[in-house]
Amino acid sequence: MPCGLRSGFTLLEIMVALSIMAVALVAVYRLYSQTVSMNALLRFNTNAPLLAQMKFNDVLNMPAEDLMDDSGGFAGEAFQGYTWQTTITPIESEILGNVADDLKKIDLTVAGEKDRLVYHLSLYRFSRQE
Repeated sequence: MPCGLRSGFTLLEIMVALSIMAVALVAVYRLYSQTVSMNALLRFNTNAPLLAQMKFNDVLNMPAEDLMDDSGGFAGEAFQGYTWQTTITPIESEILGNVADDLKKIDLTVAGEKDRLVYHLSLYRFSRQE
C-alpha cells in the first residue's frame, strides 16, 4: 500500500472512541436515574404534609366518641399509592388527673411508594366529654 493513500480508522482508534462513548453514556444514565428517584422523593415530601394536614382536619372535625384507629387511601388519581393510618392513644397522667381522660394522642402516618416513603405526624386533642 503506497504511503499517501491510507484512509479510514484503525481498530485501535475505534476501540478508544467506543470506550470513551461508553464511559460518557454510563455517566449520563446514572445522572438520569438519580434525577428520577429524586423527583419521586420531592413529590412525596411535597404531597405527604398536605395530605396529612387534610386527614388531620377530618380527624379534628370528628366527634370525640368516634375517634378510633383507622386506615385507608386518599381519593384522586394524583394520590394513588398514598395511604394513611391513624392511631389513637389515650393519655395517662397523674399530674393531669381527670383532665387526662379527655386528652388523646393522635398519630398519623402517610406512606407512599409502596410504603417505602413514610411521613409521620403526631397531635394531641383535648375534647371534654359530657
